[in-house]
Amino acid sequence: MSRIMGLDPGERRVGVALSDELGMLATPLVVLERRSRAVDLSVVAELVQRHGVTEVVVGHPRTLRGEVGPQARRAERFAAEVGETVGIPVRLWDERYSTVEAVERLARDGKRPRGRRPHPDAAAAAVILQGYLDSRR
Repeated sequence: MSRIMGLDPGERRVGVALSDELGMLATPLVVLERRSRAVDLSVVAELVQRHGVTEVVVGHPRTLRGEVGPQARRAERFAAEVGETVGIPVRLWDERYSTVEAVERLARDGKRPRGRRPHPDAAAAAVILQGYLDSRR
């Protein structure tokens, strides 16, 4: 029984998603408001431990042409720091269009009560994680 965590790191928030125990389905979990590098890493480590996470996937925001820009370099640094903190494998995953897809999914899923709808950042983390999970099949 292990889970994979997906992270969508932004400047102000980090979207978090978890896989099911079979590694087939990604679900939005929570949105972390960024505070400081140390606090952010501590909260991620606590979530990893609480949910029995054995692998982390971090969104890698390449440009539309696939190039590595400033945002992608920040994600790379964040992924490296998460890996050092939690001591489990951390992988980067191309997140192009993940936020757009997450917002579209949330709009299609308009039947949920307003308070129950996942935050777009957590939904984007789920899109990133689902892409990774699907690639492993």
